[in-house]
Amino acid sequence: MKIIGLLGGMSWESTALYYRDINEGVKNTLGGLHSAKIAMYSVDFAPVEEMQHAGDLEGSANIMIDGAKRIEAAGADFLLICTNTMHEFVPQMEPHINLPILHIADTTAEVIKEGGLKTVGLLGTNFTMERPFYKGRLSDAHGIDVIVPDDEDRKIIHDVIYHELCLGKISEQSKIEYLRIIEKLADDGAEAVILGCTEITMLVEPKDTYVPLLDTTAIHAQKAVERATDRRANKERKSDNV
Repeated sequence: MKIIGLLGGMSWESTALYYRDINEGVKNTLGGLHSAKIAMYSVDFAPVEEMQHAGDLEGSANIMIDGAKRIEAAGADFLLICTNTMHEFVPQMEPHINLPILHIADTTAEVIKEGGLKTVGLLGTNFTMERPFYKGRLSDAHGIDVIVPDDEDRKIIHDVIYHELCLGKISEQSKIEYLRIIEKLADDGAEAVILGCTEITMLVEPKDTYVPLLDTTAIHAQKAVERATDRRANKERKSDNV
């Protein structure tokens, strides 16, 4: 089994979901008392959040590079960044490590294409919804059309993430607002909506809406399990033998 590197703490609430989902996935795949081999480095989120909102891209990148180096030194075989937003710094991180990064947008795009979907809505921080590192990767690398909420609704999504979900707070009123925005995206043509912040799954679930939801935390974790256990390779070998 390969060692999964987790760069987390942004926020720790969603990193805990990664740890749980990956271990459950390995147990379900291999059975018995199997659990995942994980090398984790968790950052202090307060200075990261300050740099994000101050626009300190260099400082943010340096934190991510440092974390990735520590995980590589711990012996990981590949790396997951346990947050959508900080994937903005993948291009800065890659030259400093020899560790492949399993990109959350690529794993999500895989599921979107497997479902035959062409147009999706995207929820996340303002950084994720507005900057091209995520939307652009989905459209340019995978041919997926991405719809985001309007300015007012983007502010609601962003503020709930930082002022509530990252603090572990769950508000029924915020859930109502999120579901309204999700349904509005569907009305605008989204065939499914990406929960493009790893905390959003704490607030809304597929059972809450008729609109299909793509939980990036669960998708990312499952793809990590497949890579760590060579599950995909085994499937392909079986397919070749048919």
